[in-house]
Parts: sequence; C-alpha cells; structure tokens
Amino acid sequence: MNRAPAVIALLVTALLSACGYHVSGRNDALPKTIHVIAVPALENKTTSYRIEQRLTAATIHEFLASTPYKIVSSPDGGDAVLRGKVLTVEAIPLLFITTPATATQPSTTRATTMLVTMKCEVTLTEVGTDKVLYHNDNFLFRNQYEISTDVKSFFEEQDPALGRMAQDFAKRLVAAVTENF
Repeated sequence: MNRAPAVIALLVTALLSACGYHVSGRNDALPKTIHVIAVPALENKTTSYRIEQRLTAATIHEFLASTPYKIVSSPDGGDAVLRGKVLTVEAIPLLFITTPATATQPSTTRATTMLVTMKCEVTLTEVGTDKVLYHNDNFLFRNQYEISTDVKSFFEEQDPALGRMAQDFAKRLVAAVTENF
C-alpha cells in the first residue's frame, strides 16, 4: 500500500513529460548547421504602400530577439535564406458603434475594431543544399485591432498600428519557421 502514491506520482510524471507539449520558441526544428539566416526584403504584391518594409524589419527584430541565429540581409551571407511575398492585405470592419441622432446631428455608425488578414508565401531554404526547410504558400495572419473613432486620432494612430501588426505577424512567422508548424 505504501508504494501506490509513489507509483501514481511516477506514472503522472512520465505521462506529463511525454505529452509532446513544449514552450513556444524553445523547440528548434532547424538543422544544427544553420547559424546565420538571411532575410532579404519581402516582396509586396499588394497595393499597401511599403508594408513589406515594416514586415521585414519586424521579422528581423523578432529573429534577433527570440532565437540564437545571426541575421543578415544578403542571401549569399547566410546558411539559410528566408524569402517571402505579401500576397494580400485586407482590413474589414468587425465591430461598430452607433451614435444616436440628435436635434442637430444625424445618427452615425463608425467601425471601432478592424479584422486585418494578410496572406503570404514564405520559404526558408538551406543555402548549401537548396533543401527547403520550411514552405507555406498560404501563411495566413489574422488579428483584430481597435481603431479610434476620432478621425484625427485615426491618422495619427495609423503608423503605430501598422508597427503593432508587423510585430504580431513577425512573432507568428518566426515561431512557424523555427518550430516548423
């Protein structure tokens, strides 16, 4: 009878340690020969002005902040090259607020939350062997962002909002590439 709690504790420990879960960003699915990753500018196939520059900068920053890899911009300077294309960017109003009509103003409805969806094509290729380490031609990034109802604030907020979106995108992309999801 004295062994029952110890056996149960041992079984629970064994089951939990073998469940396959891991902390995000800690599972390195890339070959041990990869030390330097080249991240040239993403291609922009959309009409969104300079979005590829923000996404590329955020991706480089995320690699440097959360992985041990050295990052370069020239494809011939890395052990692997991450290439990407921004195929579509779509922002759709998700939540609205309605201001009731007054004696001097008509009723108005404004979006307060937007759903931003980006579709990208991403490939990580090992330089020496041309082996594709990661490829996703339908990398979807989707997130909600609150927007101001004041027009002046909206235009002042546009650049920081794009920065937040680029950071969120980069976190998902780096995790997908390094963990091979």
